[in-house]
Order: sequence, then C-alpha cells, then structure tokens
Amino acid sequence: MGRAPHTLRLLAGSLIVVAALAGCSDEKKAAAPQLPERTCFGVFTRSDLEPLMGDGETVTVSGPADARLNAQRRAATCNVDVDGRGRVLVAATRQPLGQSFFWPPTDGSEPVPDPLALGDKGILWNTGARVTLTCKGAEDSFELELAISGSVEHMKPGTSRALFTSLMTKYLESAKQQTRCGA
Repeated sequence: MGRAPHTLRLLAGSLIVVAALAGCSDEKKAAAPQLPERTCFGVFTRSDLEPLMGDGETVTVSGPADARLNAQRRAATCNVDVDGRGRVLVAATRQPLGQSFFWPPTDGSEPVPDPLALGDKGILWNTGARVTLTCKGAEDSFELELAISGSVEHMKPGTSRALFTSLMTKYLESAKQQTRCGA
C-alpha cells in the first residue's frame, strides 16, 4: 500500500518529463504574421507580399494610404515590418519633367541587375526592382520613379526576380492611375 503513492508520483513525474520533452520537439518557429488584406497604397493583397514576410508575430505597416503625388507631395513610402525587422519597402518619387533619376552603379556585392521591360527604364535585382517613366499629360507632366525592395531570406533561391517583376507590374499600373500619369 505504501508503494502505490510512490509509483503514482514516479508515473506523474515521468509524464511531466515526457510532456516537456514532447513540447520541445514539437516547438515550431513562429507562424507567418497576418498581413492586412490590402497594403502599400492599397496596391498589394496579402498573398502578394506573403513570400517576403517570413516568420513573426507582429506586422507594422507605415505610410500614406495612397501614392497620389503632385508638385507639393513629391514622394510616398510604405514600409512593412515584422517584429521590427523591415520586410518590404515600396516607394514612389516624382520630379519635374527633364530631371532624371540617378541609379548608382552596383558595387559587386550583389548579382548584376537585369533590365526590366516596364516603364521607360527598369532594372531588377534579387532583392527588388526600380522603374522610371515620363508622365506627359494635358495638365501636368513629370518624371516618376517607382521602387520595391524586400527581404528575400525566406524565399526559395532563384524565385525572387519573378516575384519582384510581378509586384512591379502591378504597382506600375496602380501608380500610373494614382499619380494621374499621362492624364
């Protein structure tokens, strides 16, 4: 009779150890964070940006609701962070007609960019894309630069350029409408 409480204590202790060890082996990385349904000037859906998010708990999106640029509001930037780490940066910059944008040469630390057949001039890296275009309209003419960059550390190698091409294609169409490029 004296052995029953001792056996129960050993059994209970063993179960606690097994449960603790099972908890360690089942421990997973934090799940992908929940993005807003639409983000970055209302252009991108949750599924558009998910490949760049990685693991984490808290998503923070900062930036204006749109990219409606004019002579007074010459730039707009959207940042998407996960747990305080930058994951996506989307920017639009407007300049007076005739002022071109300067893209510094690469320093060799990243693969050479590919040309991107969007806008007047476009380039594509493993970590982002840039496009410029001249917007000539009846009321207003200007130069526009669009840029997207993102953290690709969670992506399968060799897939990021296709993603950034797709994102820039979508962004370009929306930005042309929002900035009234050519209108």
